[in-house]
Amino acid sequence: MNNTITRYNRILHGLSRYDMKDTNVECDMYQALLAFMADGGADTDEGREFILKWSKYLKYFVREQSMNNDLSNDMYWGVLLFESKLRVFDSYCLYLEKNRDDDKKFYEPRRKRFLSFGLVQSIQDLLDDKIDLLTISMPPGSGKSTAGIFLLSGVMGWWPDMPNLASAHSGILTRSFYDGVGQILTDPYEYTWREIFPEVDFNPRTGMNSKEQTINVGKPNRFKSLTCRAIGASLTGATRCEKILYADDLCSGIEEAMSKERLDKLWQTYNTDLKTRKKDRCKEIHIATRWSVNDVIGHLQREHEHDPRARFVSVPAFDENGESNFEYKYGVGFSTQYFKDMQLSMDDVSFKCLYMNDPIEREGLLYHEADLKRYLTLPDKKPDAIWSCADTKNKGTDYFAQPVLYQYGDDYYMVDTICDDNSNYEVQYEKSANLLYMHHVEAAKYESNNSGDRVAAEVSKRLEKKKGFCNITTEYTTQNKETKIYVYAPWVKQHVIFRDKSLYSPKDDYGKFMSLLLTYSVAGKNTHDDPPDVMAQFAAWRTTPQDIPTIVGARPF
Repeated sequence: MNNTITRYNRILHGLSRYDMKDTNVECDMYQALLAFMADGGADTDEGREFILKWSKYLKYFVREQSMNNDLSNDMYWGVLLFESKLRVFDSYCLYLEKNRDDDKKFYEPRRKRFLSFGLVQSIQDLLDDKIDLLTISMPPGSGKSTAGIFLLSGVMGWWPDMPNLASAHSGILTRSFYDGVGQILTDPYEYTWREIFPEVDFNPRTGMNSKEQTINVGKPNRFKSLTCRAIGASLTGATRCEKILYADDLCSGIEEAMSKERLDKLWQTYNTDLKTRKKDRCKEIHIATRWSVNDVIGHLQREHEHDPRARFVSVPAFDENGESNFEYKYGVGFSTQYFKDMQLSMDDVSFKCLYMNDPIEREGLLYHEADLKRYLTLPDKKPDAIWSCADTKNKGTDYFAQPVLYQYGDDYYMVDTICDDNSNYEVQYEKSANLLYMHHVEAAKYESNNSGDRVAAEVSKRLEKKKGFCNITTEYTTQNKETKIYVYAPWVKQHVIFRDKSLYSPKDDYGKFMSLLLTYSVAGKNTHDDPPDVMAQFAAWRTTPQDIPTIVGARPF
């Protein structure tokens, strides 16, 4: 085999010295690759790696000219065809839909995004035995399940005599897997599966069982090429899983996710019913909406946290700039405005779970949407007082949180806030001073535990330069943070009135503040607790008899 690779490598290197935009050169290289395949050159891992290196090189040139040259176009599709046979997932998905109208295709409109997410490469690494476990979390309707169905159809062609198992929370969902894979295998007008795998024996009349939701290709086998079965349904004697264990939405939804007992049972059922079906070297892929940190993917993440052969792909609705990650060609995706509308219509926790892949434990949530008072307009009079309270930031990943509250009687309207994880101290000082100056804040308190004394002094200097005044004080707190947050939450719910959701965006400081407030849990670990902490500080300040304050800065007269 080494001699064969050496011989063809010499031929291909010689051709690559010529102008690769010359169709004749492209054609000679294409024929050389086909000859290498015919000689059995790709039957080994070494040979497969060799031919894929050169096919990728040729594909680059023929793709460029395929729009204007029929021969280059034919070679482009020809390269995709033999790459499909060689387990290249990207090429397989493209060639599988070769005959479909562009606006009817599933993969091509989504391809650019899927590649950027690392989704395609992760599936390829699973096929190439570089990883053993892959989980995928993306918003509903983004195409993750159909990508999984494409994968299953390919696996059945590449390894026709190895059984696979696909499971979900219900028989209705597993039926969609069965129907989806079945259509790919049986519809030659829409899909080219038979063209990619002509040597794989498949008779739909004998190979498909709709009642049992099984499909068999290749040799007759007690354990079918694909068995689709809901988790919890009987699997005893039904199948073994030798190549892919595919799990899609094992958690049925919010009701199951809200019950720790049901999630624990789901995890146990996964281990006893699904995982026990796996044979050695069987791969595992999980696709799911993340409802809870205690769902199956959550358990797997903790178990395989440092495992280099496990990969967790998670793509939220919004990118780092607040724009949609799922704007696909032909309008088949979701716009930024669509996700913003969904965010406004849902509670923060549900949106984080469904669309941001950020599961939150509802059972221990301290603040619920229904608990909070909201306002659209401020009272039509001058506030009795204007207050601010600051939870300053360390060098870590916590937030500088500083709300401004207008007092009207016993009510405090939170009109503005800083909620910023920027570690640049100069930025912190300037933002805080601007906030106090803009709102004419009369009294502000800075917690001094995290360098609050220094922050207060620097803010006071900048405020004086702006010709503003605020009674700025500092306080060192010794009270346990979690206890303080819990104890003062009822006062916050009763006396603080927050902006209506229509008056802020999820990406601005106010939106980030509210999101962190509404997802704080007393039952689990919180990545960021700064907003509930600063609200507890403010509540303690307003309800505790005041000692003589430590004033930072002097009156400008």
